[in-house]
Amino acid sequence: MSGDAEAVLLSLERLVVVEQYGLADYDVLQPDVILSFHDLCLAYADDDWFMGQLDADGSVICWASYGPDLAEAIRGL
Repeated sequence: MSGDAEAVLLSLERLVVVEQYGLADYDVLQPDVILSFHDLCLAYADDDWFMGQLDADGSVICWASYGPDLAEAIRGL
């Protein structure tokens, strides 16, 4: 777990992508919510919570999906 006691709601004005397993390609997400836990982020898009990392340029690169359950996604941190 992240051990972070506080989440920060991030602006949606940033690039958010999810890696495609086994490919060197990304799908662009249009999230409704992005929560930051320092370098780790959870982005809610298309009825799923995605976990990713906040890059130095402010973009978020996601690598895992936890479905619609926020509690499950938080446990994944």
